[in-house]
Amino acid sequence: MEVMVNKTKVSIVQGDITRQGTDAIVNAANSSLVGGGGVDGAIHRAGGPAILEECKRIIARQGRLATGKAVITTGGNLKARYVVHTVGPIWHGGSGNEAEFLRSAYYECLKLATGNKLASISFPSISTGAYGYPVDEAAEIAVGTVVSFLKEQATSLEEVVFVLFDSRTWQSYCSALQVYLNRSEA
Repeated sequence: MEVMVNKTKVSIVQGDITRQGTDAIVNAANSSLVGGGGVDGAIHRAGGPAILEECKRIIARQGRLATGKAVITTGGNLKARYVVHTVGPIWHGGSGNEAEFLRSAYYECLKLATGNKLASISFPSISTGAYGYPVDEAAEIAVGTVVSFLKEQATSLEEVVFVLFDSRTWQSYCSALQVYLNRSEA
């Protein structure tokens, strides 16, 4: 599924984010940036030691990465030239500002991509794995944040891709994008 938002193509695909050829891929990282499970572990394994070394330098310089913030590193051995690392919120039932932290994670990644004049970026479904964020709610926030950013900001981005690992998550993101399309047409 794909749509145009201003001059940026937004698409939703099912696949492996580590194989994306966009300028950057987003890593749903933990605050230590040293790799872990899920998307984070897969990106570190596929990208090789250069990513971890750069992450260690960032942590040494600024400390742990706060929830909702983002940093950029090399893509190492990945097709993508860069990895944008962001820390999504852990789901605590919605009472701990999780939605705002998740919005911030997507927004900060888009801001970094634009600031580095990147033409394309791929996102996973941030916080919906081990962090337990409900997929349908996360999809609405992800799609809404990306669409709002593209409508409101001057950006170098020509393409934003949501790369989703399984069909259930892919369907949630497609539904969220369809809601956006229906609102736009109203």
